[in-house]
Amino acid sequence: MTDSTPDKRPAKTGHALIQDYLKTLDGSPGVYRMLDGQGAVLYVGKARNLRARVSNYARPVGHSGRIARMIRETCSMMFLTTRTETEALLLEQNLIKQLKPRYNVLLRDDKSFPNILVAKAHPFAQIKKHRGAKSEKGDYYGPFASAGAVNRTLNQLQRVFLLRSCTDATFSSRTRPCLLYQIKRCSAPCVGRIEQADYAALVLDAERFLQGKSTAVQANLAREMAEAAEAMEYERAAALRDRIKALTAVQSVQAINPRGVPEADVIALHMEGGQACVQVFFIRGNQSWGNRDFYPRLNGVESADEVMQAFIAQFYDGKVPPRMVLLSHGIEDPDLMAEILTAKAGRKVVLGVPQRGEKAELVENALRNARESLARRMSESAAQARLLEGLAEAFDLPAVPQRIEVYDNSHIQGTNAVGGMVVAGPEGWIKSQYRKFNIKGTEITPGDDFGMMKEVLTRRFSRLLKEDPDRQTDAWPDLLLIDGGAGQVSAVHQIMANMGVEDIPMVGVAKGLDRDHGKEEFHRFGQRPFALRMNDPVLYFVQRLRDEAHRWAIGTHRAKRAKAVMANPLDEIAGVGASRKRALLQHFGSAKAVSRAGLADLVAVEGISESLAQKIVDHFQKG
Repeated sequence: MTDSTPDKRPAKTGHALIQDYLKTLDGSPGVYRMLDGQGAVLYVGKARNLRARVSNYARPVGHSGRIARMIRETCSMMFLTTRTETEALLLEQNLIKQLKPRYNVLLRDDKSFPNILVAKAHPFAQIKKHRGAKSEKGDYYGPFASAGAVNRTLNQLQRVFLLRSCTDATFSSRTRPCLLYQIKRCSAPCVGRIEQADYAALVLDAERFLQGKSTAVQANLAREMAEAAEAMEYERAAALRDRIKALTAVQSVQAINPRGVPEADVIALHMEGGQACVQVFFIRGNQSWGNRDFYPRLNGVESADEVMQAFIAQFYDGKVPPRMVLLSHGIEDPDLMAEILTAKAGRKVVLGVPQRGEKAELVENALRNARESLARRMSESAAQARLLEGLAEAFDLPAVPQRIEVYDNSHIQGTNAVGGMVVAGPEGWIKSQYRKFNIKGTEITPGDDFGMMKEVLTRRFSRLLKEDPDRQTDAWPDLLLIDGGAGQVSAVHQIMANMGVEDIPMVGVAKGLDRDHGKEEFHRFGQRPFALRMNDPVLYFVQRLRDEAHRWAIGTHRAKRAKAVMANPLDEIAGVGASRKRALLQHFGSAKAVSRAGLADLVAVEGISESLAQKIVDHFQKG
């Protein structure tokens, strides 16, 4: 793989510049980058033949409006040759993900998907939700479309198979059954209410169900119920009957249960009005495990095959593809993409556009969902656009805001103080941009809201000034909303002025004299406060913005407070991990008793060496 950096060619841009680069290119596969005058990457593309691909941009005519604009803005190019076209495609997607070029199709939501994990490090397996690297010992089932889909499935599986969901530490500390046993959601292996072999049979049944063998599981339960009834074990027969009912309920909530498709991702694309929606349905074990919609960022004139290929490449970056990927539209390089997905999965992956049968019905269902989702989104975007226009008019803003940041603080008498920032724009809440700020200032008086706001804004905008001083990205807000009146607005104005950021409009939102919801007053620096009429949609919009910031800050504060309440002094000692902490607590009964223990007593605990025991003694003596 070779790299070529751009030469300084200030005299030429656009077609003429690209024509010069053609003289140095050959027919190797590789990746090219088009850069603007400031060195920002406009576009990243891959090519089977770099010379042939780049020559298309050297033509002065025959381009779409988007491509023509991109060519005009191109002031330099960079090239990376690769050994194969497969390498070029992988490199292209890595660069797109890293650089987020303006003219590429971008997948804006690339979060990992949750799985169900049957953890088997313990003799009695635990069933739980899992997200992230699959490093824990056990069997993973997924992906599921959302945490909600996993939680619903786990809830039903507990009713059917009575598997424990508690942690190993909780399991080992139980002396009597918990509430889940009382409501028939667990078999209470922690206190010996079920033998290990019988529990293992339940685990096996649960895994068979997750593998799509629910009919066999239900048949076995029915047979066991009949045998229990024949043996006049009516209580056991009734329990089995309840489990069969729960299993039937699980099967009934599965929206799609394809018989001929055991494992697939169904991906459907609908484009309209310069926007796109991609629906992905997850089929595992002949069951639908939910769906997720995505809205890739387009430039308005991309073809369906271009959007679909870009989506697939970015979607499976960091994810293991299933055995089959069913598409609503073809892509530019299906064989190359199938080769890459096969290499990623370590087994054959089939990629195709079904034309008939059950697979085609699955795709049509996903396509209908994509069409309906995009229609709803476009309707909501139109309503949001009207609200933003009204907001610009009401607050006398220079332009319709594209990014609104709302700030709030939360604390109880100054303890566990946090600041919260929520972000909204033309498409509604931008939750990936929400931020939490743990108040760290030691000089802040407990309960000093001005001091907390100063710390939050200073940290926020100091980082912006460092990372993007020329405001080239969309991370800079067009409007700041502050929860408070004239005092808060004046303080924030001074904070921003000290950082040299005085051109961002700022509005304080304060309750009226009687603090009624709906009689808010709005404050701008150096101007008289004003109010909006009670039934103004803009007023409701601002209330939602302020309430969302309040909800976010309160939730952050509660989480911090709960963590502080649950904190254990042993967590602060280097070398005392989860297993050693558990051993110490089981031996002494409490952290307080550990703090009073002598060196000899500590060494008597399994896993505690003499040096670690000395660390524990020293830690509590310092405290």
